[in-house]
Amino acid sequence: MEIVKNIIIGIYLVICVALIFLITKQSKEDSGASGTVMGASASNFYEKNKGKTKEGKMKKATIILAIAFAVLNIALGIIYVV
Repeated sequence: MEIVKNIIIGIYLVICVALIFLITKQSKEDSGASGTVMGASASNFYEKNKGKTKEGKMKKATIILAIAFAVLNIALGIIYVV
């Protein structure tokens, strides 16, 4: 059981570092007050293909790593209670 704990903690640390890196590399998506006043158009080429861009891929990777982080966090909690 001790080996499983160490493996999960190692994976957990790698995910933590990767998540921190991805979050700090992402740009702010908010357009601020000008987007509110002017309105944002969702019919342009960029909005339709947002998932294929570098930012879209980083956002997907961040979501996947955040889910893995939460699952491993719960797993570690269960392992340490037992």
